[in-house]
Amino acid sequence: MGSLDGLKILDFSTLLPGPFATLMLADMGAEVLKVSSKSKPDIVVEYPPFIEGTNISANQAWLGRNKKTMFLNLKTKEAVEIVKKLILEYDIVMEQFRPGVMKKLGLDYETLKEINPRLIYCSLTGYGQSGPLKMNAGHDINYLARSGNMSYAGRKATGPVLTNMQIADLAVGSLNSVVGILAAVNYRNNTGKGQYVDVAMFDGLIPFNAMDGTAFLATGLEPQREGQRLNGGCMYDFYETKDGRYLSVGCLEPQFWENFCNCIDRPQYIEGTVWPENLEEVKEDIRMVLKSKTLQEWMQIFDGKDVCVEPVLSLKEALIEDEHMKAREMVVDVALPTEDKVVKQLGTAIKLSDCPIEYRHGGYPLGYHTQEVMKNLGYSQEAIEELQQKKVFD
Repeated sequence: MGSLDGLKILDFSTLLPGPFATLMLADMGAEVLKVSSKSKPDIVVEYPPFIEGTNISANQAWLGRNKKTMFLNLKTKEAVEIVKKLILEYDIVMEQFRPGVMKKLGLDYETLKEINPRLIYCSLTGYGQSGPLKMNAGHDINYLARSGNMSYAGRKATGPVLTNMQIADLAVGSLNSVVGILAAVNYRNNTGKGQYVDVAMFDGLIPFNAMDGTAFLATGLEPQREGQRLNGGCMYDFYETKDGRYLSVGCLEPQFWENFCNCIDRPQYIEGTVWPENLEEVKEDIRMVLKSKTLQEWMQIFDGKDVCVEPVLSLKEALIEDEHMKAREMVVDVALPTEDKVVKQLGTAIKLSDCPIEYRHGGYPLGYHTQEVMKNLGYSQEAIEELQQKKVFD
């Protein structure tokens, strides 16, 4: 039995943040029904590569894991009526449209809660349901920029640097949606009442300013690139090795810094700490020292020395070869339900002792369960075919 068995989620989200949120919920046992449209492409689901010999992309096989999927054209009145029936069973809604879209369709929270007062309705957007930016389009890079985080990230010489990680999408949008939904579930369990959950990726990035943001609010002093403890302003940084690889050096605490200095044969730097007065001079010397040996040579030197130093790994090294990753089971083998194939996928990071994550199946082709869902709602085959003629499933 999964930890979220009994929760039923109707998922209207696309792209990455919403689908990853419902993936986590599905992995923990919730029943997720993904609703999509044939006529509205999803650039994440349709993004190559595709699993060899199938028409299922790697992203769909992953993001669709443990979910059911159906087609509905929400612009038809018949589809709206179908959704109103579905929420009597699937009483948690996840949607990712711009503010006002679901209201125009007649599928907003205020309308649907009249049908099911226990409804939990999560809207995930870039800038939220209120404020002057609420209608703005955006992507991860925009939210990072607008939140202030990028004003002191990167290098003095180059400015902000792209990370190729969807920080706002996943670390904020997806995770805050999961937290918000489960908080609303707990409230419903206690009171019997559903509620509306407004999650904005922009909002979630504001606390990501963390200690530097808190310091600014207290002093009014703006943090600077390569001027703070965690952005290159001390020895906490990346360093190139002889073979063109990189080490991450995170030895902030005195004991780690002392061990590090002894490992690189620079005990004279111990007293100056990880943030010495003559920072540039010491840092340049450490750069030269670390560039004198290969990555592997340094890792042998640092092995077991308690120094907070780790290599910058390639995806092959991190996801396929790393023994710790294997022990944590963060890449898993998952069977595709419509194909005689098993594929490797990124696992879910939550470890539960009594009800562990279960990877039941990879993603189905979009729309696969349309007829099954309709028949479960009481529609006859004849009625389903009539709705097909009206393009309700387009």
